[in-house]
Amino acid sequence: MRATCLEDLAALLPAKGRLMGLDLGTKTIGLALSDVERRLASPLDTISRVKFSQDAAGLLKRAADFEVCALVVGLPLNMDGTEGPRAQATRAFMRNLSKLASLPFAFWDERLSTAAVTRELIAQDASRAKRAEVVDRMAAAYILQGALDRLKRL
Repeated sequence: MRATCLEDLAALLPAKGRLMGLDLGTKTIGLALSDVERRLASPLDTISRVKFSQDAAGLLKRAADFEVCALVVGLPLNMDGTEGPRAQATRAFMRNLSKLASLPFAFWDERLSTAAVTRELIAQDASRAKRAEVVDRMAAAYILQGALDRLKRL
């Protein structure tokens, strides 16, 4: 597994195959999945964070279950584009995950993804409990859809 920009990842991808989007939080990991033609991202699941080995095993199992060919990982940049502690933690997680699997991955700027999803859920009159239940996997879908849209233009 190696980190690349989305443009480099595109060159590694087969003609068809699913991508998995990740929204790595401190308490949960939101997962989203694309269709095999990589047109549409759909929320998939939320993994509760325990410790790295369990988090990684759960994530890799879900990726294997859906025959994922690559990962798109939300990178939580600061509003000015710099990397803070959360971005560094995300990079560290993926560095450690890359020692366990050979899936290629790319980081994707996730600034405001959770805020955008939360606004949409509020607009749909979702309860606070419902928002808490789905926001991470919906944020992962938001991140993945942005990357899919970019891949179409490459």
